[in-house]
Amino acid sequence: MYRRRRLAVGCLTLILLAGVIVGIVFGIRWLVTEKPWENLPFVNDAPAAEATEDPLPTIYPTAGGGSAPESSPEPTSEPTPEACASGALELAAITNKTAYGPDEDPKLAMSLTNIGGVDCVVNVGTTVQRFEISSGADVWWRSSDCQAEPEDQWVTLEAGQTVKSEEAIVWDRTRSYDNTCDAEERPAAPSGATYNLTVHLGETASKERTFTL
Repeated sequence: MYRRRRLAVGCLTLILLAGVIVGIVFGIRWLVTEKPWENLPFVNDAPAAEATEDPLPTIYPTAGGGSAPESSPEPTSEPTPEACASGALELAAITNKTAYGPDEDPKLAMSLTNIGGVDCVVNVGTTVQRFEISSGADVWWRSSDCQAEPEDQWVTLEAGQTVKSEEAIVWDRTRSYDNTCDAEERPAAPSGATYNLTVHLGETASKERTFTL
Protein backbone atom coordinates (compact mmCIF):
# COMPACT_ATOMS: atom_id res chain seq x y z
CA MET A 1 0.00 0.00 0.00
CA TYR A 2 2.85 2.36 0.83
CA ARG A 3 4.45 1.50 -2.42
CA ARG A 4 1.30 2.49 -4.31
CA ARG A 5 1.15 5.82 -2.56
CA ARG A 6 4.78 6.55 -3.35
CA LEU A 7 4.21 5.68 -6.99
CA ALA A 8 1.18 7.94 -7.14
CA VAL A 9 3.05 10.83 -5.49
CA GLY A 10 5.98 10.27 -7.81
CA CYS A 11 3.73 10.33 -10.88
CA LEU A 12 2.05 13.57 -9.74
CA THR A 13 5.42 15.12 -9.10
CA LEU A 14 6.63 14.17 -12.57
CA ILE A 15 3.43 15.54 -14.13
CA LEU A 16 3.76 18.85 -12.25
CA LEU A 17 7.45 19.07 -13.13
CA ALA A 18 6.66 18.41 -16.77
CA GLY A 19 3.96 21.11 -16.73
CA VAL A 20 6.35 23.63 -15.20
CA ILE A 21 9.02 22.79 -17.78
CA VAL A 22 6.52 23.14 -20.65
CA GLY A 23 5.26 26.47 -19.23
CA ILE A 24 8.81 27.78 -18.94
CA VAL A 25 9.59 26.72 -22.50
CA PHE A 26 6.46 28.37 -23.95
CA GLY A 27 7.05 31.48 -21.82
CA ILE A 28 10.60 31.86 -23.09
CA ARG A 29 9.41 31.32 -26.69
CA TRP A 30 6.69 34.06 -26.24
CA LEU A 31 9.19 36.48 -24.75
CA VAL A 32 11.59 35.93 -27.64
CA THR A 33 8.84 36.31 -30.24
CA GLU A 34 6.73 39.20 -28.87
CA LYS A 35 9.43 41.23 -27.05
CA PRO A 36 6.91 42.96 -24.76
CA TRP A 37 9.55 45.16 -23.17
CA GLU A 38 9.86 47.21 -26.38
CA ASN A 39 6.43 48.79 -25.82
CA LEU A 40 7.25 50.07 -22.35
CA PRO A 41 7.42 53.94 -22.27
CA PHE A 42 10.68 54.05 -20.38
CA VAL A 43 12.35 51.61 -22.79
CA ASN A 44 11.23 52.88 -26.24
CA ASP A 45 13.40 55.81 -27.56
CA ALA A 46 10.79 57.04 -30.10
CA PRO A 47 8.90 60.19 -28.99
CA ALA A 48 5.31 59.67 -28.01
CA ALA A 49 2.76 60.87 -30.58
CA GLU A 50 1.38 64.27 -29.73
CA ALA A 51 -2.36 64.66 -29.52
CA THR A 52 -3.70 67.03 -32.16
CA GLU A 53 -6.65 69.27 -31.56
CA ASP A 54 -9.59 69.29 -33.91
CA PRO A 55 -9.38 72.16 -36.45
CA LEU A 56 -11.42 75.25 -35.64
CA PRO A 57 -14.53 75.70 -37.81
CA THR A 58 -14.37 78.44 -40.49
CA ILE A 59 -17.07 80.99 -41.22
CA TYR A 60 -16.19 81.05 -44.93
CA PRO A 61 -17.65 78.49 -47.32
CA THR A 62 -14.96 76.24 -48.70
CA ALA A 63 -14.68 74.36 -51.93
CA GLY A 64 -14.50 70.57 -52.00
CA GLY A 65 -11.44 69.02 -50.37
CA GLY A 66 -11.04 71.80 -47.80
CA SER A 67 -9.50 74.29 -50.23
CA ALA A 68 -9.19 78.00 -49.41
CA PRO A 69 -12.27 80.19 -49.84
CA GLU A 70 -12.77 81.60 -53.29
CA SER A 71 -12.07 85.31 -53.54
CA SER A 72 -14.97 87.54 -54.48
CA PRO A 73 -14.76 89.12 -57.96
CA GLU A 74 -13.35 92.63 -58.12
CA PRO A 75 -15.77 95.37 -59.17
CA THR A 76 -15.46 96.25 -62.80
CA SER A 77 -14.86 99.77 -63.81
CA GLU A 78 -17.50 101.68 -65.68
CA PRO A 79 -17.22 101.57 -69.48
CA THR A 80 -15.71 104.59 -71.22
CA PRO A 81 -18.35 106.62 -73.11
CA GLU A 82 -18.17 106.39 -76.90
CA ALA A 83 -18.23 109.26 -79.37
CA CYS A 84 -21.60 110.96 -79.72
CA ALA A 85 -23.63 110.03 -82.76
CA SER A 86 -24.78 112.99 -84.87
CA GLY A 87 -28.41 112.18 -84.15
CA ALA A 88 -27.79 112.30 -80.39
CA LEU A 89 -26.77 115.99 -80.40
CA GLU A 90 -28.95 119.09 -80.57
CA LEU A 91 -27.14 122.33 -81.38
CA ALA A 92 -28.60 125.80 -80.83
CA ALA A 93 -27.34 129.20 -82.01
CA ILE A 94 -27.44 132.01 -79.43
CA THR A 95 -27.25 135.81 -79.76
CA ASN A 96 -27.31 138.23 -76.85
CA LYS A 97 -30.02 140.32 -78.59
CA THR A 98 -32.50 140.11 -81.44
CA ALA A 99 -31.93 143.70 -82.59
CA TYR A 100 -28.77 145.82 -82.48
CA GLY A 101 -28.22 149.54 -82.66
CA PRO A 102 -25.68 151.17 -85.00
CA ASP A 103 -22.87 150.96 -82.45
CA GLU A 104 -23.60 147.48 -81.07
CA ASP A 105 -21.75 144.38 -82.19
CA PRO A 106 -23.60 141.06 -81.92
CA LYS A 107 -22.24 138.53 -79.41
CA LEU A 108 -22.56 134.96 -80.59
CA ALA A 109 -22.60 131.69 -78.62
CA MET A 110 -23.92 128.15 -78.87
CA SER A 111 -25.47 125.46 -76.67
CA LEU A 112 -25.18 121.70 -77.12
CA THR A 113 -27.55 119.09 -75.67
CA ASN A 114 -27.17 115.32 -75.53
CA ILE A 115 -30.66 114.16 -76.45
CA GLY A 116 -29.56 110.52 -76.59
CA GLY A 117 -30.07 107.94 -73.89
CA VAL A 118 -26.39 107.32 -73.01
CA ASP A 119 -23.36 109.40 -72.05
CA CYS A 120 -21.06 110.21 -74.95
CA VAL A 121 -17.91 112.17 -75.87
CA VAL A 122 -17.85 115.01 -78.40
CA ASN A 123 -15.26 117.42 -79.74
CA VAL A 124 -16.43 121.02 -79.26
CA GLY A 125 -13.12 122.65 -80.15
CA THR A 126 -12.50 125.29 -82.79
CA THR A 127 -11.25 122.63 -85.22
CA VAL A 128 -14.84 121.46 -85.80
CA GLN A 129 -17.05 124.44 -84.83
CA ARG A 130 -18.08 127.21 -87.18
CA PHE A 131 -20.31 130.27 -86.71
CA GLU A 132 -21.85 131.51 -89.93
CA ILE A 133 -23.88 134.71 -90.55
CA SER A 134 -25.88 135.13 -93.72
CA SER A 135 -28.46 137.46 -95.15
CA GLY A 136 -30.70 135.44 -97.41
CA ALA A 137 -28.43 133.34 -99.61
CA ASP A 138 -25.47 135.73 -99.12
CA VAL A 139 -22.99 134.48 -96.51
CA TRP A 140 -21.50 137.52 -94.83
CA TRP A 141 -19.21 136.07 -92.21
CA ARG A 142 -17.63 132.77 -91.09
CA SER A 143 -15.66 132.32 -87.86
CA SER A 144 -13.37 129.82 -89.62
CA ASP A 145 -12.21 132.26 -92.33
CA CYS A 146 -9.55 133.93 -90.21
CA GLN A 147 -9.23 131.47 -87.38
CA ALA A 148 -5.78 131.19 -85.77
CA GLU A 149 -4.47 127.93 -84.26
CA PRO A 150 -7.66 125.88 -84.04
CA GLU A 151 -7.73 123.36 -81.19
CA ASP A 152 -9.65 120.23 -80.16
CA GLN A 153 -11.66 120.23 -76.95
CA TRP A 154 -13.27 116.93 -75.96
CA VAL A 155 -16.06 116.90 -73.40
CA THR A 156 -18.26 114.15 -71.97
CA LEU A 157 -21.98 114.85 -72.17
CA GLU A 158 -24.25 112.92 -69.87
CA ALA A 159 -27.60 111.84 -71.26
CA GLY A 160 -29.88 114.90 -71.26
CA GLN A 161 -27.07 117.33 -70.34
CA THR A 162 -26.73 120.78 -71.97
CA VAL A 163 -23.48 122.74 -72.20
CA LYS A 164 -22.94 126.30 -73.42
CA SER A 165 -19.88 127.99 -74.90
CA GLU A 166 -17.97 129.80 -72.15
CA GLU A 167 -16.98 132.89 -74.16
CA ALA A 168 -19.04 134.69 -76.75
CA ILE A 169 -17.67 135.50 -80.19
CA VAL A 170 -18.07 139.14 -81.27
CA TRP A 171 -18.99 139.86 -84.88
CA ASP A 172 -17.56 143.18 -85.99
CA ARG A 173 -20.34 143.57 -88.61
CA THR A 174 -17.97 143.15 -91.57
CA ARG A 175 -17.75 140.66 -94.42
CA SER A 176 -15.14 137.93 -94.05
CA TYR A 177 -13.10 136.03 -96.60
CA ASP A 178 -10.28 133.61 -95.94
CA ASN A 179 -7.98 135.78 -98.10
CA THR A 180 -8.74 139.13 -96.45
CA CYS A 181 -7.75 138.40 -92.87
CA ASP A 182 -4.99 141.02 -92.87
CA ALA A 183 -6.98 143.69 -94.69
CA GLU A 184 -7.33 146.99 -92.82
CA GLU A 185 -10.81 147.63 -94.20
CA ARG A 186 -13.54 145.16 -95.17
CA PRO A 187 -17.08 145.75 -96.40
CA ALA A 188 -19.46 146.60 -93.55
CA ALA A 189 -22.80 144.85 -93.24
CA PRO A 190 -25.65 147.27 -94.06
CA SER A 191 -27.98 148.33 -91.25
CA GLY A 192 -31.72 147.84 -91.44
CA ALA A 193 -31.26 144.29 -92.72
CA THR A 194 -32.12 140.90 -91.24
CA TYR A 195 -29.39 138.34 -90.62
CA ASN A 196 -29.34 134.68 -89.64
CA LEU A 197 -26.82 132.93 -87.40
CA THR A 198 -26.15 129.22 -87.88
CA VAL A 199 -23.70 127.19 -85.77
CA HIS A 200 -21.97 124.09 -87.12
CA LEU A 201 -20.22 121.43 -85.03
CA GLY A 202 -18.77 118.85 -87.37
CA GLU A 203 -21.76 117.39 -89.24
CA THR A 204 -24.27 118.81 -86.75
CA ALA A 205 -25.90 122.16 -87.54
CA SER A 206 -28.27 124.38 -85.56
CA LYS A 207 -31.42 126.04 -86.69
CA GLU A 208 -31.13 129.65 -87.81
CA ARG A 209 -31.17 132.41 -85.17
CA THR A 210 -32.59 135.61 -86.69
CA PHE A 211 -31.58 139.14 -85.67
CA THR A 212 -31.50 142.62 -87.20
CA LEU A 213 -28.93 145.36 -87.42
